[in-house]
Amino acid sequence: MNEFELLIDLHRYNQRQGPGGVGETEKAIGLTGLENEENLNMADIGCGSGGQTLTLAKKLDGHITAVDLFPEFLEELKVRSGKEGLDHRISTLTASMDDLPFGEEEFDLIWSEGAIYLMGFEKGITKWIQHLKPGGILAVSDISWITDKRPDALEKFWAEECPEIDTVDAKLKVLETQGYAPLGHFILPEDCWIENYYRPLQESHDTFLERQGHSNEARELVKLDTHEYEMYLQYKEHYSYGFYVAKKL
Repeated sequence: MNEFELLIDLHRYNQRQGPGGVGETEKAIGLTGLENEENLNMADIGCGSGGQTLTLAKKLDGHITAVDLFPEFLEELKVRSGKEGLDHRISTLTASMDDLPFGEEEFDLIWSEGAIYLMGFEKGITKWIQHLKPGGILAVSDISWITDKRPDALEKFWAEECPEIDTVDAKLKVLETQGYAPLGHFILPEDCWIENYYRPLQESHDTFLERQGHSNEARELVKLDTHEYEMYLQYKEHYSYGFYVAKKL
């Protein structure tokens, strides 16, 4: 297996592919002001296996196009949405988030949890704004510094993993300069990282290694995962995901 195939096999059976939680998705939905609107047209970009997609389908009226580069994640979403009787509200699309086949001013809401870092925060919000209707809402979560000063080892780690990591204030300023009016933001709490993401992932390592025959590549991936978890436990007071909700001007 290549690197992408290993990553998919490691993550596809987990409820989430990144930090988050049902309560946090619901909190962000509240900031959108769309809870009483009808027939919304929505896109969930970089949806993974759809933990947040299902919450959106339960809480907001309308149709969701769930987009991910990897069809394996979308297959998991189809299974889950079918079990919950939500498959008529969700359609899936295999596509790259930086090459979306959407039209101008198509969506009332564009959602993306923990995925925009793959193309970069500023590039993502700048590129996606064309697909929002005037007054449409963008809701994204992205890795953010929550202290002004950080240890050098942590700075170095995230400079390699996610070069666009920045402070909450800097993220809000980028939104403002790219044609959005921020409606609200908040920081994901610790349980979104440990209970909802890292711990289930750590618990899946043994079965993943068994599926992969304990190959060197699989062991290396587990090692990297464990290192990231340990970095979080050591330095969690310095960073988290910020959830940002903004309106297209």
